[in-house]
Amino acid sequence: MISKEQLAEERERLSGIMYKLEDRLKDVPEGKLQLGKSNGVVQYFYFKDGKAVYLPKKEIKLVKQLVQKNYDQRVLKCVKKRISQINRVLSDYENNEIDNLYLSEHPERRKLIDPVEPTFEQKLELWMSEPYEGKSFTSDAPVIRTNSGLRVRSKTEKIMADYFELRGVKYKYECPLELKTYGVVYPDFTFISPRTGKEIYWEHEGMMDNPEYARTAVMKIESYEKNGIVPGENLILTFETSNSVIDMEIVKQFTEKYLI
Repeated sequence: MISKEQLAEERERLSGIMYKLEDRLKDVPEGKLQLGKSNGVVQYFYFKDGKAVYLPKKEIKLVKQLVQKNYDQRVLKCVKKRISQINRVLSDYENNEIDNLYLSEHPERRKLIDPVEPTFEQKLELWMSEPYEGKSFTSDAPVIRTNSGLRVRSKTEKIMADYFELRGVKYKYECPLELKTYGVVYPDFTFISPRTGKEIYWEHEGMMDNPEYARTAVMKIESYEKNGIVPGENLILTFETSNSVIDMEIVKQFTEKYLI
């Protein structure tokens, strides 16, 4: 199901279009345009105050203004209609409504019910139980472990992982992912979105002041995008250099926005 947040985002997008069109329609010519044809040649007629006036080619600016006006008015009408519909839906819309109906049942009754679809928690549990083989560690790699005992590659990843665990956000660490035209990558963290039920990948690029590392990181990010994994949608990116450590406030904001 579409989430309440997604509906609100769509309303915001449509509102932006509405404001743009309302501003564009402030100083447009009165009247309307009608097209005709004579001997296979398109002709333009300007209708205003009940009268029709032929517009020669030299009036092409007015022709374009009238056509644009008509288009803008039609789009504005459509956008306002959709915004109104979204407002009505949002007034009585909750995320995970079907899940909540099942979870509101008495535990003994839930044992007797076959849910119409798995709850998010059931999907998450099944996803977490799927085995995978992460990227191996070299013999000289430092041993860094999260509070739960998971081995990670850097102190920053430990800080991030500990924060996810503190917030109760389930994840897979370096779960392999096949990208067409690139090969197998190992996203630092993979999650299941509580809103869409689909996977979200988090890449933390920690040595962006290293030219070779940065070049490889850019190529990898471009490959994500070519595979339909887009920053701001299902890919989260954070960066670090030797002089600029990760800002945990950003991690918290991304976690709240995409994972809670």
